[in-house]
Amino acid sequence: MPQVSAAQYGKDNIRVYKVHKDAKTGTQTVVEMTVCVLLKGDIETSYTKADNSVVVATDTMKNTVYIMAKQHPVTPPELFGAIVASHFVEKYKHIHSAWVKVVTHRWTRLTVGGEPHPHSFFRDGSETRNVEATADEGKGISIRSAIAGLLVLKSTGSAFHSFYKDEYTTLPDVYNRILSTEVDCGWTWSTFGSVAEVQSAVPKFDKAWESARTITLETFAKESSPSVQNTLYKMCEQILEAVSEVKAVDYSLPNKHYFEIDLSWHKGLKNTGKDAEVYAPQSDPNGLIQCTVTR
Repeated sequence: MPQVSAAQYGKDNIRVYKVHKDAKTGTQTVVEMTVCVLLKGDIETSYTKADNSVVVATDTMKNTVYIMAKQHPVTPPELFGAIVASHFVEKYKHIHSAWVKVVTHRWTRLTVGGEPHPHSFFRDGSETRNVEATADEGKGISIRSAIAGLLVLKSTGSAFHSFYKDEYTTLPDVYNRILSTEVDCGWTWSTFGSVAEVQSAVPKFDKAWESARTITLETFAKESSPSVQNTLYKMCEQILEAVSEVKAVDYSLPNKHYFEIDLSWHKGLKNTGKDAEVYAPQSDPNGLIQCTVTR
C-alpha cells in the first residue's frame, strides 16, 4: 500500500515592507523582506483523502505574516522568523513543525549634502541577509543565519596548483589568477528553547552577522589563497571562534572564472601569463566549493 512518507506545504514569496517612523526626529527606517512559510504535521489526509479540514490555507499564512510584522519587530530577522514559526506550531494543534525563511533586502540610507537623509534610500547591491527558523513542537527553535548573493572579486593573490592529474586532466597549474565568487555563508545557532530565549539573544544576531561578513571580506582580500577550499575553511574557523553560540558554519562558493585570451595571432600581441590584461568572464560551467565546519 502506498503511504505519504513526507509532506509539507506553504506560502512562498510573501513580499513584506515595514517602515518605522521616529516621531521625535522625523527619521524613518525601512525593512523589505521576502518570506516563505512551510508547515508539517497531521496533514496527510489532505493528500490521500481530499480532506481539506486539516489545511491551513496558504492565504492565511500570508495574512499571518503581515499581522506578525505589524505586531512585532521585524529586526533582527532571526527574531521575526522565530516569532512566525512558533505562531503556527502554537496556534494549530495538528501542525508540529513550521519552517520560515526570511530574506532581507538591502536598502541603504542616502547621504545628501553630507548628511544622512531621513527617508530616502538606495538598493545597495543584490546581497541579502537570510534567516531560516524552524519551530518543532516539543523540541524548540533552530535558526540558521546567512549572507547570500555577496559578489566579490580579487584580481590577483589566488592560485591553484599541485592538484590530482590523470588522463582526463587538461587544466594547467595556475600560480596567479583572478578569484571571484558569490558568497553564500551560513551559521547555525545552538537550539533555542522558546521565543523568549531568542529574544534574549537579540543583541548577538547583528553582531554575528557583522563578524561573519567582516571575516569573509577581510580573509578573501588579505589571504594569498592556495585554493577556494582552504580559504573557505579558514573563514569557518574564524567565525566559530568569534561567535561562541554558533555550532556550525557552512559556505557555498561558486568559482566564477575569468579566462585569459590568447591574442598572439594578432601581430604577436601578448596577453597571457604576466602580460594578461584582457580576460573573458565565464558564466558556466563553474566550480562549486561547499563545506560545513562544526565544533
